Amino acid sequence: MLELYTDKFFMTEALKEAAEAFDKGEVPVGAIIVCNDRIVARAHNLTEQLTDVTAHAEMQAFTAASNFLGNKFLEGCTLYVTLEPCVMCAGAAYWTQISKIVFGAYDEKRGFSKINSGILHPKTKLVKGVLENECSVILTDFFSRKR
Repeated sequence: MLELYTDKFFMTEALKEAAEAFDKGEVPVGAIIVCNDRIVARAHNLTEQLTDVTAHAEMQAFTAASNFLGNKFLEGCTLYVTLEPCVMCAGAAYWTQISKIVFGAYDEKRGFSKINSGILHPKTKLVKGVLENECSVILTDFFSRKR
């Protein structure tokens, strides 16, 4: 059993969002934002449903968290996302000034660290590979069913 308020616990919550995206035919990426050990935003990819290439899980989560908190800055918050953010999402994270990003699976093709690892805000902490296997499996399963 997972203990409360650990990176693994919160990544498990992000995986629930990824599963919801999977069920909708969206690329199964899930994200949550946590502030003071409380989930303040839940999101998953909506690019197909919204016909919007910018509707990544992270972007949806940033908007939801900012609306909930009433602030465009997310200092003191942590983003948990099942797949390494792309450059667009990492750039948006920079502007939110989010304190910490935790991701599960690495994105070997489009992950921000492959293109520009310095894109995050200098104060943002980064934790990589939390529940990496579980986060990778849902993506692999999704794309194998598409082929």
